Amino acid sequence: MKNFLLLAAGLYAVSATGQTVLHVGGSSGGAYKTINDAVNDALQRKNENVVVQVHKGVYYLPRNIEINAGDMKCNSLQIKPAANEQVTVSAGRPLALNWKPYRNGIYVANVPAGIRFERLYVNDVPQILARYPDYDSSAAVLNGTSPDAIKRIDKWKDAGNGYVHALHLHRWGGNSYRVSKDNNGKIKLEGGWQTNRPDGMNEKYVYVENSLEELDAPHEWFLDTKNNQLYYYPPAGIQPGKAKVVASNLKNSITLKGDATHPVRNVKIQGLRFAHNERTFMETAEPLLRSDWTIYRNGALLLDGTEDCSISDCEFEGLGGNAIMISNYSKRDTVNGCHIHHIGANAICLVGDPKVVRSARDKYEALLPYNAIDKYPGPKDENFPQHCLITDNLVHHIGQFEKQVAGVELAICAGITVSHNSIYDVPRAGINVGDGCFGGHLIEYNDVFNTVLETSDHGAFNSWGRDRYWSADRIFMDSITTVHPELILLDVQVPVTLRNNRFRCDHGWDIDLDDGSSNYRIYNNVCLNGGIKLREGFLRVVENNIMINNTFHPHVWFRNSEDVFRHNIVSRAFLPVEIPVWGREVDYNLFPDNDALQKSQQRNTDAHSLAGDPGFTDPAKGNYWLKSNSPAFEIGFRNIPMNQFGVLKPSLKKIARQPVFPPLVKSGYDGNEYLLK
Repeated sequence: MKNFLLLAAGLYAVSATGQTVLHVGGSSGGAYKTINDAVNDALQRKNENVVVQVHKGVYYLPRNIEINAGDMKCNSLQIKPAANEQVTVSAGRPLALNWKPYRNGIYVANVPAGIRFERLYVNDVPQILARYPDYDSSAAVLNGTSPDAIKRIDKWKDAGNGYVHALHLHRWGGNSYRVSKDNNGKIKLEGGWQTNRPDGMNEKYVYVENSLEELDAPHEWFLDTKNNQLYYYPPAGIQPGKAKVVASNLKNSITLKGDATHPVRNVKIQGLRFAHNERTFMETAEPLLRSDWTIYRNGALLLDGTEDCSISDCEFEGLGGNAIMISNYSKRDTVNGCHIHHIGANAICLVGDPKVVRSARDKYEALLPYNAIDKYPGPKDENFPQHCLITDNLVHHIGQFEKQVAGVELAICAGITVSHNSIYDVPRAGINVGDGCFGGHLIEYNDVFNTVLETSDHGAFNSWGRDRYWSADRIFMDSITTVHPELILLDVQVPVTLRNNRFRCDHGWDIDLDDGSSNYRIYNNVCLNGGIKLREGFLRVVENNIMINNTFHPHVWFRNSEDVFRHNIVSRAFLPVEIPVWGREVDYNLFPDNDALQKSQQRNTDAHSLAGDPGFTDPAKGNYWLKSNSPAFEIGFRNIPMNQFGVLKPSLKKIARQPVFPPLVKSGYDGNEYLLK
């Protein structure tokens, strides 16, 4: 029996399993020419299970693909490549250009009237929008900065398309601004809303871009939108007339749109490569409650109002903004086996609707008196992601334009599992939990390192609480939570669990629970450099973790925090800040030496803790399994498996990097505090 019965001149086929297969591209004379057309046809096939099978090639989207719940009559829809064929879904447009020499190695070509773009790809390699200072791949921050960058705008003939990019004043992310000049030639800046802590820019870490006057280095380009001309400085070996040139066009490639009453169900996007999406940093303006974040609620793929949908085995490369945004009501969605790299903003975001949060506020300083707080526990409705799975993804080199980003961002969502992801080379956190709404996350077996590379005061894993009762006034907080401890769990109703992860942050903490992060269970994690910080919060249990070359950082705890820190291995004395009461239990830990142990015991903690060499099996190779005679077993420590961190998918595991394993550093006591020597 034949596997397929071909129908309608090769336009589609019905498989032996009852699936309808629609072919896009390829050699079939009747195949669909665009993915858009095939998807639109698939949606109308009532009660059918449809596979849109895309054959090898680059498919330039004429418009974004929209899958709306109200239009979806099929039971399920899968969009995937034909077997062993490579498919790129491009949000760009190819340009046929007649290049002519301009000057000093620069070429110029006419482009269609009205065209605008901020990303240019030559032979599929992103080029550099003309900037000052010139792009420097070795620069630690923003690929090169200069405190005199803004002064350069004075000499620009036309500043109307220009941008200023800078770190946040305190390096809590990045800010971007549109440039203009008034009638007197005075520079005006509009923007700075890319972080939710509006303190302005860091004047040291600044660069400017998008002016013809700054086009002076290979790979740089500039689009003159008034005269419809494109300028380009090709690097050695590139002949512009023979190169494939693509300009960004769309910000979003595929949208799945429904709601809690009528969700989009059973859509699978598999094995596709997404590329050439436009930059979106000026749209990153929606505040996420009182976290430090603002967000652009979109991406190359947007899932909004969905159930049981999946994105698997896809690659996202060279995007100008976010890769995947899972927004508002989304239940049991999955992102797995994807490779997300060299993109402008976030890799994977799960962000609910702030309107579901009781007593919601979007400013850090906002304070509500007790009588004004909504006391009803939990959310108002279900318009937020829940019970989704983010697993086995390789994420690196994100945040190329935006700096308040993460490999995985969780905000206003519940019960999300983040497991076996490898995340590295990021400007800020690898994994971020933006609030206490609504808990229940399981974060396990991730490998997260080379984080907080361009910013500061953060961690490989970072979280905020700042729930409905929280205030930056710690005296108020101590008083209100002492009298009304029931407020603590109104938002974070189910514990957040961090277990069996490996973290390394050289510019902050490996695990950073900041500002009110509450109701956490943190165990079996290997922290390679930055230690664990618990700032003001409640009900955190930290046990059976290893802190290499660092220690425990308790910061400004509340008197009734009920925090627990036990059965952990630390490499130096604790580093407390304003701890009036040491929680419910701090004991049964292993210190590197007696001086460190005695210092804790003098604070009336660690009565049963011990000191000594933990006896790691092979720390130079990242094996911190304890030898059988380790004193850590005497304080209740249990060995942590060392071979389960990061991606499992063979093709991703083959190319995924691992962190550098630091040489063990002995601690020395200076009479006041432990210093690394």
